[in-house]
Amino acid sequence: MSFGTPPPSNEQPEPAPEGGSGGYGYPPGPPVPGYGYPPGPPIGAGGYGYPQTAGPNPYQDPPQQGVPNPYQDPPAAAAAPEAFPEPFPLSGPSSTEPDWEALSERAAKERRRKRMWAWGGAVTVLALLAGGGAFLLVSGHGTEGEDDKPDTTASGSPKPGTSGTGENSALVAGDPTVIRDLSGSSGLRMGEDASVVPLGGRHEVKMRGNSKSYAQAAERVVDTTKSFTVTARLYNLAEKTSRIAVSQGDGESFTFELGGDQVNGKLTWMFRVQTGDKGAAATAVTVAAGPAPKKDRTTLTATYDAEKKTIALYVDGKPAGKAEQVPAIWQGPGPFQLGRARHHGLWSGSWSGSMDRVRVFDTALSDEQVAAYQEGKLDSAVKPSHSWLVS
Repeated sequence: MSFGTPPPSNEQPEPAPEGGSGGYGYPPGPPVPGYGYPPGPPIGAGGYGYPQTAGPNPYQDPPQQGVPNPYQDPPAAAAAPEAFPEPFPLSGPSSTEPDWEALSERAAKERRRKRMWAWGGAVTVLALLAGGGAFLLVSGHGTEGEDDKPDTTASGSPKPGTSGTGENSALVAGDPTVIRDLSGSSGLRMGEDASVVPLGGRHEVKMRGNSKSYAQAAERVVDTTKSFTVTARLYNLAEKTSRIAVSQGDGESFTFELGGDQVNGKLTWMFRVQTGDKGAAATAVTVAAGPAPKKDRTTLTATYDAEKKTIALYVDGKPAGKAEQVPAIWQGPGPFQLGRARHHGLWSGSWSGSMDRVRVFDTALSDEQVAAYQEGKLDSAVKPSHSWLVS
């Protein structure tokens, strides 16, 4: 029902008793100002929507002559009744106009508060970033041990496993199946069960000891008719049977292999070369060292001196076993390999564990140079021709 429209013709309640001041259903009392408006002089004594006291009832009585109808004519001026005290104190002037100045000041305060929060958040983020950068500069990349920290000396040959280019990935860009050659151009493509994973500040390749766990180059990397050095840091999980970390060749036989072989029921570190083109056991020459420890990182270094016709093996930078004399090393067909070796036309010796710091030098390092390499102090003039998994 809209205001000013007569209600339905149902029976209406009786108006409040004459002289009262309460609304419909309420006891008499001082008038209460309308919702949202300041108090004003009371209009009559009737409740909301009822006629004034002693006036006509437009819902029940016909209009009386000479008496104005409140719904048609403006009410006659009446004497101001006794003023009632305001029921609640008002905080502003008695006007229906909003306090625009207060609203504007309030909005400005809110905007200032939001700007302060935004600036405070930005300063906090910058402080955290600055603190994190400082922490990285102080603490480094996070390494597995002292042996994994980059060498900061002026040596041209960094400590085994460091390349001086820590930002370079261990894998070829765009091909996560190929291990990047950081010193040459011979990437190593991995089999299905080989994978490169982080190791402290660098990476290692993990192998599961099966036929799909290997990595190989597209061509020969080592010229076995000349002097060379091959080195790798190994993590062994096997206790028995042959486990080859590095080799070359995919024909009838390997040309050289470096890893572990079973001797008297135990896995023993060894370096073996093939001197005959048939791959017979009688033409292979081996240098053996002590037992291969399980779950321990060991650096193996093998050398061939083409002038002296000798092969030698080093374990963690120290000579192991006895250097052996050889007539020459057969230059068989086939590429450089990680994690397996060729025997009688078949792959064997699948590596179980992981490895990193794989390097090839086109010279035979001396005892002193191998020791210096182990400590990361090899002369800068001696550079590897190929490097993998050193970053």
